[in-house]
Amino acid sequence: MEINVKNIAFDLDFHPSSQLVAAGLITGNLFVYRYSENSEPQRVLKVRAHSESCRAVRFINEGRVILTGSPDCSILATDIETGSPVARLENSHEKAVNRLVNLTESTIASGGDDGCIKVWDTRQQTCCNSFQVHEDYITDMTFEPDSMKLLGTSGDGTLSVSNLRSNKVQTRSEFSEDEPLSIVIMKNGRKVICGTESGTLLLYSWGFFKDCSDRFTALSPNPVNALLKLDEDRVIAGTENGLISLVGILPNRVIQPIAEHSEYPVERLALSHDRKFLGSISHDSILKLWDIDSLLQDSGKTVKGKSAAESDDDDDEMDMDTDDAPPQKPSKGTKRKNNGVAKGLDNSSNFFADL
Repeated sequence: MEINVKNIAFDLDFHPSSQLVAAGLITGNLFVYRYSENSEPQRVLKVRAHSESCRAVRFINEGRVILTGSPDCSILATDIETGSPVARLENSHEKAVNRLVNLTESTIASGGDDGCIKVWDTRQQTCCNSFQVHEDYITDMTFEPDSMKLLGTSGDGTLSVSNLRSNKVQTRSEFSEDEPLSIVIMKNGRKVICGTESGTLLLYSWGFFKDCSDRFTALSPNPVNALLKLDEDRVIAGTENGLISLVGILPNRVIQPIAEHSEYPVERLALSHDRKFLGSISHDSILKLWDIDSLLQDSGKTVKGKSAAESDDDDDEMDMDTDDAPPQKPSKGTKRKNNGVAKGLDNSSNFFADL
């Protein structure tokens, strides 16, 4: 299923319970489409959200509101039913807002080109944490809810872990010349995977974030712009050559190309709420919705991956980061721009007053 959004899209997100998908465009517009298996997608909302590009998109408040972030340094909250602005924060970051990610039911995080990660509490209607941890732009973020740890990657070549309980930057990886672009948590919270500019996947063991424990090079030399967790053992990767691949992480390290979006880089990937559709965007102005079951059944030739080490043993890791034990689970592209600790409330604290 293809949706012509008529301009380059930078981000997409699926509604948490309905058949709606949103795209943020280079023009600053926000488009929302209704899709179904048996009919053509229909655009149900168009909002001129920002004066510059719309770089980040996330549904919040059970899908009643959608947030967008932009290089104009603002974050806009839009009512999904009416398209009316609920609130706008004009100076959310000192530089462009690059990423948005959902945390809990009442909190979200934003990452900016200033290297700062901020946590917003929609219930208390404030910016509750500000982590000035990186020197370059935030490329991606992910959240581990059991331990309340927010992980971020940056164009400065490092991975950070911020503790939302103690409101402190807990640790930061050593510098890598291979810029991390994307990040996911796998293996029931025991592994963290970073996609990089060289196409190498960096594997970290939880609690040992100073340096990676392994490298998986089969996607090289294509930058891994997007990673999407499919299950605890497999991740979907979107790369610079326009391919979408299924990657088995552990124990079987294999790659299966499952789709080709276009000749242009795959920028973002997302799964629909019912996990029936995989969404992808690139520079071809097309938002594609793939039937995930068909992709997995028709996956192409398997490619064995190369790894620096084939063992899943963590005994050779560096000393474990303080207060960073593994979370307890039930057993079943182009650079944009101080390592520090969490700051208190900032002057942009009334953003969510009307949500």
